[in-house]
Amino acid sequence: MSRYDLHTHSDVSDGAFEPALVVRYAAEAGLNGIALTDHDSMGGVEAARAAGESSGVKVITGCEVSARWGEVSVHMLAYNVDPSHDRLAEELTCIREVRVVRAEKMVQLLQGLGVPITFEMVRAIAKGESIGRPHVAQAMVDLGVVPTTPDAFTEEWIGEGGRANVHKKALTPQDTVRLVAEAGGVSGIAHPIWIERDHGASADVLIEELAALGLGALEVNHPDHDELMRARFAAIADRFGLIKTASSDYHGNQHGGRLGENAASEEIVAALRAKSR
Repeated sequence: MSRYDLHTHSDVSDGAFEPALVVRYAAEAGLNGIALTDHDSMGGVEAARAAGESSGVKVITGCEVSARWGEVSVHMLAYNVDPSHDRLAEELTCIREVRVVRAEKMVQLLQGLGVPITFEMVRAIAKGESIGRPHVAQAMVDLGVVPTTPDAFTEEWIGEGGRANVHKKALTPQDTVRLVAEAGGVSGIAHPIWIERDHGASADVLIEELAALGLGALEVNHPDHDELMRARFAAIADRFGLIKTASSDYHGNQHGGRLGENAASEEIVAALRAKSR
């Protein structure tokens, strides 16, 4: 049976390994393919695809787009989009540029809290196109401020509502659905439990609204979803005719699961392809 991991990250955003290495590890994990879904960037897809051609791993063009629903952060997955689509490329570039400004402000707030962090440290850790909170968190670990990166994601530091957190520029989920469709792809909501866990909002309300606008998929099987959550989101996906995707949310570090965990079938990949244009 074919197995695909439909949500993975490289060091183009906040993953630990370059795209070619992610593909190599996917091959070693026995995967037939992956979707490379770096945050707000498709900069690693070409290198991943080249590595996939030599290793027999299919690479699906993807991206995890930063979106915001009022005060709620929503992570939107984009599959099979055209990387050269002008408006999508412009929006992603704008989001990445604002990510830099955000990281600089977070560094300043941390400095005000007595943390001897610099933006140069964060930039060096990031390496890739898309700077995010995980890079700031890693700098805090390197400085001995917190023992692990998850310990930085609290109200004390850079978690939602934290003393040194700064909201990032983001599209609305509604605009993201429309833009992904315009770019020829299929949109999905990543780890919907985060909407409720981090913000206390109802994912059901947003899923229903986005389904009416053309949302194509819902990430049902994810490392942060227990069995009850999976059953609940599977039922919601069936109610609105959404493709039920599965993934590890692989980062190669303390974020996400093991590569190949929660693999999706060939039928799921074919359904995503059929909904693309």
